[in-house]
Amino acid sequence: MKRRSFLKSAISGAAAATVAGRWSSAQAADKPAVIRIAFPGVGIGNRPFVGGGAAANLHLKGLLDEEFKTDGIKVEWSFLRGAGPAVNELYANGLVDISPLGDLPFIIGTAGGLKRKVISTSFIRGNSYVVVPADSQISSLKDLRGKKVAIFKGTNIQLAFAQILEANGLGEKDIKGINLDTGASRAAIVTKDIDAYVGGSDVLSLRDQGVAKVIYTTRGDPRYLRHGVFTGTEQFITRYPEITQRIVNRLVAASKEISDHDANPAPVFQLWTKSGVQFSNYKEDFQGVSLKLASSPLLDPYIVSQIKAKVVLAKHYGLIKEVFDFESLIDRRFLNKALKDQGLEAYWPQVSTSGQVG
Repeated sequence: MKRRSFLKSAISGAAAATVAGRWSSAQAADKPAVIRIAFPGVGIGNRPFVGGGAAANLHLKGLLDEEFKTDGIKVEWSFLRGAGPAVNELYANGLVDISPLGDLPFIIGTAGGLKRKVISTSFIRGNSYVVVPADSQISSLKDLRGKKVAIFKGTNIQLAFAQILEANGLGEKDIKGINLDTGASRAAIVTKDIDAYVGGSDVLSLRDQGVAKVIYTTRGDPRYLRHGVFTGTEQFITRYPEITQRIVNRLVAASKEISDHDANPAPVFQLWTKSGVQFSNYKEDFQGVSLKLASSPLLDPYIVSQIKAKVVLAKHYGLIKEVFDFESLIDRRFLNKALKDQGLEAYWPQVSTSGQVG
């Protein structure tokens, strides 16, 4: 399906009826019957758990279920193997209210007309890895010319890898890019149906199992990090500002709890292993990284400039037709209030556009 086609398609009669009924009921009670949250990904083996940030902790620790239990509001989580593109599909069909979302899928969806606001960061400063079969003769990125490389297209992995290729004198046209999701890519590396796979920290377990080797990583290189935002529909945020505030309050508290473990991240990594990613892999992925900095919910100059730059890059690589003003989509009301009410206005450092911690 073409990138923009899903944004122009009409909502099916059944979906429309479901949505209409939900909003009619919500208006009568002045609160939603259910808060629908979509997560762009699944754990290893399709398990409905993901680690790696505060948004994940909201689910792993049941924080939103706890928050809204006495209100009789159900929190419905959807974990999507189709990742960011699948989340955009739900938004396009009015079937999700709130979600964390990687930079590229957010950019593609917004450029295609989805009406959302950014209310916080979600997962930021993510690394990328390129792995090949353990016995492969490929030893560098330049060796990927003409090779079959699995790339989960439409996710922030695609945009990061496009930058990485360009920096190494290659483009996507120089490789045989194959669009595979995370689970399919892992299996294809094992069976050697592909020559390489571009992924996140989950690939480290393939190396540990002896079936793959890492030929490239962004660890220690801040130029090609992947980021994500916490976003919601304009309709939901406008209709339910108090509910939105309570969600952001919990997100900020979860970010603080993770950040408090900066000097001893073991409990955080242990919780995240519910995703199927090994403790040792999280430890390696975050080696030399401040957990506090990586868990910051702030929409500071660094994150804003990073995503603004990625909007331009997405157009450069032909992933969107026109750029848009990212800053106009930011709604800091909820984050600012949560920080103030929890006494955290000075807890996380502001990071400059150059990446300097202030």
